[in-house]
Amino acid sequence: PSGGEEIKKQRMKRIEMNDPVAMKYQGQFEYDNGDHQSAYEHWKKAAKLGDASAHWQLAQLYNLGHGVENDEGKYIHHLEEAAIGGHPKARHYLECQDTVNGKSERTVKHFVIAATQGYDESIELLKFAFKDGKI
Repeated sequence: PSGGEEIKKQRMKRIEMNDPVAMKYQGQFEYDNGDHQSAYEHWKKAAKLGDASAHWQLAQLYNLGHGVENDEGKYIHHLEEAAIGGHPKARHYLECQDTVNGKSERTVKHFVIAATQGYDESIELLKFAFKDGKI
C-alpha cells in the first residue's frame, strides 16, 4: 500500500479483526504522537490476545506513569507476562529487578534464559558473573 492513509486504513481493518500485531503498531503510533491513553488501550487489547511485546509496552507505561498511574505491581506483572511470552528484554529487566531485590537464584535463571534468547546485555552480565565467581 502506498501513502500513510492507506496503511492506516488497512491497519484499522486488521484491528477490527482482532489482530494483536496491528493493535501493537497502532499503539506505538499513538504513543509516538503523544497519545499515551490510546496507546495504552491498543496495547492492553493486544496483550489480552497474547502479544508479548504489548505486555512489554504496558510494563513501560506502568513504570513511567505514561497514560496510567505509576504502578510497580502492574509493571512487574507485565514484565513477567512479556518474559513468559519470549521477550528477551523483559527477561533482562526481570533479572535486574531480582538482583535489586536480592533474589539471586531467580536472577541467574533470568540471566541464562535471556542470554539463550540472544540478549547481548544478559550475555555480557552472565560472563561477568561467571568470571567474578558469582555463578
